[in-house]
Amino acid sequence: MTKVPIKLLVAASGTGGHLFPAIALAEKLQEYKIEWLGVPNRLETQLVPEQYPLNTIAIEGFQQGLSLSSVPILLKLIGSILSVRRILKQGNFQGIFTTGGYIAGPAVIAARSLGLPVVFHESNALPGKVTRFFGPWCSTVAVGFAVASKYLPGAKTVCVGTPVRSQFLHPAVDNALDLSIPKGVPLIVVFGGSQGAVAVNKLVRQSAQAWFDAGAYVVHLTGDNDPEAESLQHPQYRVLPFYDNMAALLRRANLAISRSGAGSLTELAVCGTPAILIPYPFAAEDHQSYNAAVFTEVGAALTFKQSELTLEILQQQVLDLLHSPAQLAKMGENAKAIGVPDSADQLAALVREVIAR
Repeated sequence: MTKVPIKLLVAASGTGGHLFPAIALAEKLQEYKIEWLGVPNRLETQLVPEQYPLNTIAIEGFQQGLSLSSVPILLKLIGSILSVRRILKQGNFQGIFTTGGYIAGPAVIAARSLGLPVVFHESNALPGKVTRFFGPWCSTVAVGFAVASKYLPGAKTVCVGTPVRSQFLHPAVDNALDLSIPKGVPLIVVFGGSQGAVAVNKLVRQSAQAWFDAGAYVVHLTGDNDPEAESLQHPQYRVLPFYDNMAALLRRANLAISRSGAGSLTELAVCGTPAILIPYPFAAEDHQSYNAAVFTEVGAALTFKQSELTLEILQQQVLDLLHSPAQLAKMGENAKAIGVPDSADQLAALVREVIAR
């Protein structure tokens, strides 16, 4: 008799930080039948692999407190909970996995109302409001940073790291890059996560000539929202909105300049890439600063507030590091020490333990 596979609904929506860990987990659960829960016109419609059917619901987040103007959003939330309940019942799902964000609310409520288990993954050092509220409702909350557990006193937590895309699990070689970077030259990689970082981009362009004079090359991933992205031209400068082979790029880099979203930090750690971190100042509850602190405290990165970072400071800090290869090597070792390359395997084992017949 053929065994019927366990059916799992994955609720992950909106950003690469929510989607990439969920996709990495799904790839490890080959024996499960997986479907996706998302929102129309968001990133999941492009990133979720075709083998996972995509169910969509209409849902918005509460940006402010409750008021008369939020009544339509509240009604939409109730409707979305009912929609998820219907999906779970009609699909005969055995449980839900979610990476947070506002889609997690209706997913968790619907699952628990049906008595189904929920595994929640929180990648940030400071869990989001949704995680803190719904964590105690879930069977288990898997956290990317051990420090996150102290903010979830009512939840059962397990630290498993944050899963990375499969490209990060296989050693890459320099010639995997198609960016014509000479061997042996110092390479600085600048990236702002999936949203880009216009303020950082401007500082980097202003600082770069001194780095070029020191012999360094710069690969600058600007995102697609920077109107001045093409304003700097130099033989040692490569500018792109995005780059697919980030694993090879970060392994080749001598230094990264980055925001401190959990996904970016996870990739830096797995690759052992030393970094200068500039937390996004408008991130919810300043959570990127909490993420950066994890790296700063172990000596894997230097962190600067955007409001305090000047052209002179950034320019000189990078030059000091380029002239201190021993310090860069130590920072890289410290980054690698907090990486969890088998995070997806650990998370898959947890899902198997919690969501079974």
